[in-house]
Amino acid sequence: MAWNEPGGNRNDNDPWGTGGGRRGNDQGPPDLDEALKKGLEKLNRMLGGKGGNSGNSGGSSSGGSAGGFGAVIALAAILALGYVVFQSFYTVDEQERAVVLRFGEYSTTENPGLRFKVPLIDRVYKVGVTNVRTAQSSGQMLTMDENLVTVDLQVQYRVNNARDYVLNVRDSNEALSFATDSALRHEVGSSTLDEVLTEGRAELAIRVEQRLQSFLREYGAGLEVVRVNVESTQPPSAVQDAFREVQRAREDEQRLKEEAETYRNRIVPEARGQAQRLIEEANAYLEEVVERARGESARFTQLLEVYEIAPAVTRERMYIQAVEQVLANSSKIFIDTESSGNMMYLPLDRLMQGTGGSSSSSRSSGSSNQADIGMLTDQVLQELRSRQDTNIRRSR
Repeated sequence: MAWNEPGGNRNDNDPWGTGGGRRGNDQGPPDLDEALKKGLEKLNRMLGGKGGNSGNSGGSSSGGSAGGFGAVIALAAILALGYVVFQSFYTVDEQERAVVLRFGEYSTTENPGLRFKVPLIDRVYKVGVTNVRTAQSSGQMLTMDENLVTVDLQVQYRVNNARDYVLNVRDSNEALSFATDSALRHEVGSSTLDEVLTEGRAELAIRVEQRLQSFLREYGAGLEVVRVNVESTQPPSAVQDAFREVQRAREDEQRLKEEAETYRNRIVPEARGQAQRLIEEANAYLEEVVERARGESARFTQLLEVYEIAPAVTRERMYIQAVEQVLANSSKIFIDTESSGNMMYLPLDRLMQGTGGSSSSSRSSGSSNQADIGMLTDQVLQELRSRQDTNIRRSR
């Protein structure tokens, strides 16, 4: 049966320890004041004080109250000491640096690890120095040629000096935003609209990054710019269609330039090859002419030596060779005789045809036209000599 179950039997199992002290069969909740009093007495005995009783005299009651007050003070001192010890140590992460201020003045910058501080005197600010942060900037501004353009910019940065980041600027992020806007407007105002919209975007990002870093260095904000990206540059909405047409025209221009460059890369090597071939042919012709001239000069030198030995025979032979060369290129010959006024006609073309019909077998065996002409020339010369001898005889 439960201790407070109603019934005739009395249950002395009172969990509050007040079994016989109840009046009658009152089964209500225990007295909170009495329970608190007993708890303070037990704490006082644990701390070395003297416990009190409700039936004691007035002096003993006042002594128990004093002991309970001393226990509360001791408990408060223990809690205060534990709080002070807990607040004296802190941990700095690998990605952070801790800036310590003592009495509001800069003291030191702590590296990662377990660190100690003086409670209520030192104030610690932890700053992440390795993570890369991102800031956005967008605005409409004037270019150098007084045109409006909208530029969207992204800045990636990190903290490179924790002390400057905490102490020099009240809000480093806001200072970065103002510096970014100032640098962007300065560089856009120094560029034309075509440069900002087309090939000058990459150079614009580089110039903005350099100017922004110089501003942050002058401010002492403790920030380092990692990269600046120009995400988009657009003209005002009222003239976007016209600018798109200009952009397409520029793309066509670039395409034509690339096609011309491809054509040049194909034609120039061919022209250089042809030029080299002509140079080689000219050098070969030069060598041929020089060698032929040297051969002719050597032949004439040898002919001179022979002529000095036998002039008449040499002259006759040279005459015959000259006639052979002339007759080899002639199809018709007219001969003026000294004995009579008649001119003799020799149709060499017909004679060649007759000779060709009679000597078909010899040509089939590999004889050339040059040999036939030589034979014909010898026959003509022989005929001329016989006629000259006949005329001489008649004149005698």
